[in-house]
Amino acid sequence: MTSARSYLIVDDNVAFAENLAEILDDAVGAKGMIAECGEEALALVRKHRFDAVVSDMRMPIMSGAQLVHQIRQLDPGLPAVVVTAYTADRDLEDARNEGLLAVLPKPVPVSRLVSILGHARRDGLVALVEDDVAMADNLSEALRGRGLTAVTARSVLETKKFGAVRPFAALVDLRVPGGADGEAMRMLAARFPGLPMISISAFDIEPPCPCVAVFTKPFDTGALLDAVEAQYRQTRS
Repeated sequence: MTSARSYLIVDDNVAFAENLAEILDDAVGAKGMIAECGEEALALVRKHRFDAVVSDMRMPIMSGAQLVHQIRQLDPGLPAVVVTAYTADRDLEDARNEGLLAVLPKPVPVSRLVSILGHARRDGLVALVEDDVAMADNLSEALRGRGLTAVTARSVLETKKFGAVRPFAALVDLRVPGGADGEAMRMLAARFPGLPMISISAFDIEPPCPCVAVFTKPFDTGALLDAVEAQYRQTRS
């Protein structure tokens, strides 16, 4: 029998956190543990292995972005969802650089959160380098549908901003601003030795590093996701 999934809910509004834990228990039989602040959450992460963390963004002392950064040091493979009433919060960009499964508004769309958490997969982080914003958003959403998290960069320079992440694969457009063709892939290969690379490009460019797959735009998104899925299965075997 499969054991119940376990989620960490972090919010200084205890009533909200308790209500969310009850909803998750009623909806999918999941166990929700509650932390009122970042330090309490980190203590729980040190003791327990969670399937995902759901954190408020604005909290006293330690923000949600700071918490996700600290969690990445302790448990890099833990999927993270941030909920916030301030979707224009500047700290959100820092949190995104650490890899977020989703950013949801308050009041929380409960059915969407339940669905996201139900599909969330540990160690499911993909590095995505793509300067086309619409394509990056679409690919991120497609990966999320499979329980995978995309941490994105839109230029060579932005690949340096990734936080303490450990991706299991990278999707890389070979021509992005800020460097020569293939430079973003070279930088990722240097930072993450042995990281499986999947090339995505509209141009006839030779990848500078070995790739497990090469996709030419426009490509079949389903086939691309299958290639990513194959890499994920290899990391879990």
